[in-house]
Amino acid sequence: MAQESILGTSKLMAFAAVTDMVRARAFYEGVLGLTLVEDEKPFALVFDANGTMLRVTPVGEHHALPHTVLGWAVESIEDTVQRLVAAGVVFQRYAGMNDGNALGIWTSPSGAQVAWFKDPDENLLSLTQF
Repeated sequence: MAQESILGTSKLMAFAAVTDMVRARAFYEGVLGLTLVEDEKPFALVFDANGTMLRVTPVGEHHALPHTVLGWAVESIEDTVQRLVAAGVVFQRYAGMNDGNALGIWTSPSGAQVAWFKDPDENLLSLTQF
């Protein structure tokens, strides 16, 4: 018997912890091009990430995690990487994974292509072309 969905029909929200709201707004709105929906200072900056609510929230102290915290599925990873590089974004390189690709794009065993970059608070973000 299938279990009744508890959250399967609810919209997902995403969160990113930051230490500097002004710097975060400049990055998420100005560089990544997300639409600022609401500035709830001092609690959060609320962005529309193509229908997903992203709440960028201030924290007193931040310790970046060693794994991806936010990611975007893109149609053309090469075009997106090139556009972000032109906007000043630096892509991460990992030995044995994406160091042979000029744009820093890794091709996974499934064929998906992935590239990683960080926000100003060192949160690890990714792009994936499936």
